[in-house]
Amino acid sequence: TCQWAAQMAKAQGYKVIGTVSKAKEAVGKATGCDELIVYDNAPNATYEDYTSVDGGAKVQEITGGQGCKAVIDGIGLATWEMSLAALATRGIFVSFGNASGAVPAFPPLKLIAKSGYLTRPKLLDYTQTEEEKNSRANDIFTWISEGKLKVTVDKCFPLDEVVQGHEYLEAGKSTGKVLYKI
Repeated sequence: TCQWAAQMAKAQGYKVIGTVSKAKEAVGKATGCDELIVYDNAPNATYEDYTSVDGGAKVQEITGGQGCKAVIDGIGLATWEMSLAALATRGIFVSFGNASGAVPAFPPLKLIAKSGYLTRPKLLDYTQTEEEKNSRANDIFTWISEGKLKVTVDKCFPLDEVVQGHEYLEAGKSTGKVLYKI
């Protein structure tokens, strides 16, 4: 999902700072990020050890202390505090995933230092009408046809191997979309 988010942001002209594990650095570079923060791998895994680099401080260094106007976080529990630390003044923290667990409830005063914003979006609220759905789909298919959005299929599992597919995802092994053949 974040591979797509990075490419979509680039397609719209934004500067993008991405994060990736050492094992997936080539995948991160292929998204076209302007800057890439590379974390060590978690023990016996290909996904990031988010304690190996102070991501918030690294973002502040990259941006000259300005921070990011928007932080898109699909990881959750392991990264939400780093995401807040990476924000610019009046920046927005978009928390959309729980890959490492749910972001815990926290006091709104945590946002006061930077007058930050927080949102927890879900797709259905952005595709409520046929017009919205078609508009968003048209954007995606246009970017794909123009080569601005690359779809990487990592692995395709037969439907009777759904358990193995989920284990593959949970182990952080995927480097693109994981599909099931029906």
